[in-house]
Amino acid sequence: MSAVIGESSPADLVHVVDDDEAVRDSLRWLLEANGFSVRSHADADAFLRQLRADARGCVIVDVRMPGMSGLELQDELLRRRCPMPVILITGHGDVPMAVQSMKKGAVDFLEKPFSDSQLCAIVRSCLDRRADEEASNAADREAIDRVERLTTRERQVLDLIVAGRLNKQIADDLNISIKTVEAHRANIMQKVQARTMADLMRIALRAGGS
Repeated sequence: MSAVIGESSPADLVHVVDDDEAVRDSLRWLLEANGFSVRSHADADAFLRQLRADARGCVIVDVRMPGMSGLELQDELLRRRCPMPVILITGHGDVPMAVQSMKKGAVDFLEKPFSDSQLCAIVRSCLDRRADEEASNAADREAIDRVERLTTRERQVLDLIVAGRLNKQIADDLNISIKTVEAHRANIMQKVQARTMADLMRIALRAGGS
């Protein structure tokens, strides 16, 4: 198989955690040959020692290892609130444990023996899903930042717009004139950088509008 290694973003980094050196080397070669950046670790402690708070990518870990097991590593990542997805490698007898781990948030588990294509497909799906979540979270944060530019009165008007109230109804609700409502709407559109009412609704809903 010819390598197709390219420049990968930090989000594409795959951490392989396994006490078996031959397995680590095999998984690293396979993943790198399919375009992933890989960092391998001989045990969970070695992985955790280099883990940064802003770590991205995903983790492939064997369920059974000396010292901290794959399941215990998953628990530790949850305790640290680390968002990195976990893919577990399991033997036949470990499947019930792997199912329990998925209830705690593991992305998937691979039962030995597994195919190369199966592993690569799961890793790619895992990283793509994580990238989508990060993009969605970034959009949410941007929407919140925009809405926070509004004054208290403008936020009240926005909440009523999202609730489906018409200008006259908003004016009655807030005991202000229709012209004042229209002025507030114009200011809101400008501050949140909405070109259309549909844009405004999307931004407001992402920011948690009622």
